[in-house]
Amino acid sequence: MTFASTVTSTADMTSLFSQTSWVGIVFYVLVAVALWKVFEKAGYAGILAIIPIVNLVILVKIAGYSAWLTLLYLIPIVNLIFALFVAFRIGRAFGKGGLFSFFWLWLFAFVGYFIIGFGKATYTKP
Repeated sequence: MTFASTVTSTADMTSLFSQTSWVGIVFYVLVAVALWKVFEKAGYAGILAIIPIVNLVILVKIAGYSAWLTLLYLIPIVNLIFALFVAFRIGRAFGKGGLFSFFWLWLFAFVGYFIIGFGKATYTKP
């Protein structure tokens, strides 16, 4: 393996990561916009949706749990189960059923938060 092939493969990897970085940034901005509206409906400042860890804390609080339970997101496997509980509680707080919560707030959360944030759903504290 020569130096030139190493540099070329490194350049290929860098361009690959730059493409996925743009997709990730666009996805993050879309989720932040959706969460902004959800937070405002729940009575929190919408700007908190931009801050990465804080938005999880606020989602847990909207679900009616203690903010300390956000630490459960750091434990593998437990984070998936806890995210499901949070999704069901948020769905119930906005008047949505279990199927909506499972598919649109847990499996495809970015779509579900747009539906809740820009739809007619109203927040009732759990």
